[in-house]
Amino acid sequence: MNLRDILYKVTINAVVGSTDLTFSNLVFDSRKVSLNDCFIAIRGTLSDGHEYIKTAVNQGALAIICEELPKVIVNGVSYVQVEDSKKALAIMASNYFGNPSEKIKLIGVTGTNGKTTIATLLYNLFKKAGYKVGLLSTVKVLVDDNEYPATHTTPDSITINYYLNEMAIDGVEYCFMEVSSHGIHQKRTEALTFAGGVFTNLTQDHLDYHNSFAEYRDVKKAFFDQLPKTAFALINEDDKNGLVMLQNTKARKFTYALKTQADFKAQVLENQFSGLLLKINNNELWSKLIGNFNAYNLLAIYGVATLLELEELEILRIISELESVSGRFQYQISEKNITAIVDYAHTPDALKNVLETINSIRTGNETLITVVGCGGNRDSGKRPKMGHIASALSNKVIFTSDNPRNEDPDKIIEDIEKGVEPQNYKKTMAITDRKQAIKTACQLAESNDIILIAGKGHETYQEIKGVKHDFDDMKIVNELLENLNK
Repeated sequence: MNLRDILYKVTINAVVGSTDLTFSNLVFDSRKVSLNDCFIAIRGTLSDGHEYIKTAVNQGALAIICEELPKVIVNGVSYVQVEDSKKALAIMASNYFGNPSEKIKLIGVTGTNGKTTIATLLYNLFKKAGYKVGLLSTVKVLVDDNEYPATHTTPDSITINYYLNEMAIDGVEYCFMEVSSHGIHQKRTEALTFAGGVFTNLTQDHLDYHNSFAEYRDVKKAFFDQLPKTAFALINEDDKNGLVMLQNTKARKFTYALKTQADFKAQVLENQFSGLLLKINNNELWSKLIGNFNAYNLLAIYGVATLLELEELEILRIISELESVSGRFQYQISEKNITAIVDYAHTPDALKNVLETINSIRTGNETLITVVGCGGNRDSGKRPKMGHIASALSNKVIFTSDNPRNEDPDKIIEDIEKGVEPQNYKKTMAITDRKQAIKTACQLAESNDIILIAGKGHETYQEIKGVKHDFDDMKIVNELLENLNK
């Protein structure tokens, strides 16, 4: 590729050498630089790519993109000083792959909770409607029928554009993409052309990364600020931050809600473990998904499908066929009639939603046993809130390890326990080993009881001190309940 072409639309402050040169690959990790590559120096949270410019040159980099020119300039290497390396990477990656987002209807889904469910259900809905579809999500990447593992909720700019290009080559018409606050803040979505954006809700999360809730909200808002006037912006009007997202957007504005008047309105008529009976814009439908939070998710996908001009009755028919997403209120009933629910709920609001849903469905004669922990090296401020919610809304709670990462799991549990009110102390216990905690919950449960295992959902690993160990909540609870039947 020609460097001059790839730099199209990048804000350049200075050039040392020529931009009229041919390079092989775009690389922002100095360890992956090969002969004739173009290295982009990114300032990250843990390291600064500018410190590795010399390494990249020694490994054969032909061009260096940076915010600050190095003191030592090597002959034969071109240096391009840009205003913002992260933004430059996004623009260059898009140019490198021929701006694939312009060839597909790309829909971004952002918010604290519901992103994975909405993006995945939209993929499934459009697939069932007969379209070629793509998915970029926390759980996996799908290029129509071809599946690839996901490493981040929102991948880096090169990876995003690589997969979008694969989709364009494969004739994909629609792609549904989770857009995280990290991805927006780090400019990974900067040069993408979106046909629409969806806002789900905003509650406390990622305050280990963002300095305040206001900053977290404003980063989400920046996604809508950047939408073109040809796109649509669909927001949850029941969330107090919903209308904030629409303040400066040029996109066409639409709303969805259960509690207030909106463009797309739904009412929950029945809420059972077998599913939901909904009335959406005066049409009744039965869904296999459970809970008010899923009513919002289904209403969002109805809105998106309508705005993308699918036929209304076809949308409703397909919605009634959709299954729950992996690790999102996934449940299994054992031979002894014990209901085990696995859910990704790892924020206070998500945990509250799941527990309130269970409590609204059950008769009250069953015991609700919750197994929950919090991840290490993440927002510690939410830990006592999780402890408060779990102990207030459950009959019994076992605090355990989630992904402790590089933190002491016992210290994490201590932080969670600080939120437990005195009257709820007797309900709780702490078992650091997650498998042992799940086993104890299964042993405590009797016929008709409910076990909620929260926090990890679809994840099939547990990360401890930088090592990922095989761990699948649903698989483990099923095996333990099966063994108890023998």
